[in-house]
Amino acid sequence: MPNYRRTNVKGGVFFFTVVLQDRSSNLLVEQIDRLRWSYRLASERHPFETIAICVLPDHLHALWALPENDSDFASRWSLIKSNFSRGIAPERRSQSQLSKREKGVWQRRYWEHAIRDEDDFDRHIDYIHFNPVKHGLAARVADWQHSSFHRFVERGLLVADWGGDVRDMPGSFGE
Repeated sequence: MPNYRRTNVKGGVFFFTVVLQDRSSNLLVEQIDRLRWSYRLASERHPFETIAICVLPDHLHALWALPENDSDFASRWSLIKSNFSRGIAPERRSQSQLSKREKGVWQRRYWEHAIRDEDDFDRHIDYIHFNPVKHGLAARVADWQHSSFHRFVERGLLVADWGGDVRDMPGSFGE
């Protein structure tokens, strides 16, 4: 197995995709209050700024800015994932999961990407906000409630009809 190394950019801005073990699950939206609590607790212990976020039934996307001289997003995700998992009945677990004291709620790894420039930043915000439409969960970005899109609209950074209405567009937007 290759020696995988996470990006180490102190004070960086990062895009993340974090996924449940069971991709058919709706656990993240069913337990949205538990996720918010876990997220808030991690942020209080190890501050970071959430620039954009979208929670879907089985995964979430987030764009974070870490404090200056801090590159440790791994501890933050570990706290979020472990606190969220506490109190949730474990699925059938492998020997490896048992030995690592994992409940089998989350996939072990997650995707992170260090934002390179302003265009990269803007593209990832758009990707985060359009994701519920892409997955067929909403016809309009504004229809999905578990997204920072609404905060962007309130601040005047995006218009309420940003992304349009897929019911008015030909073609498919799935993965």
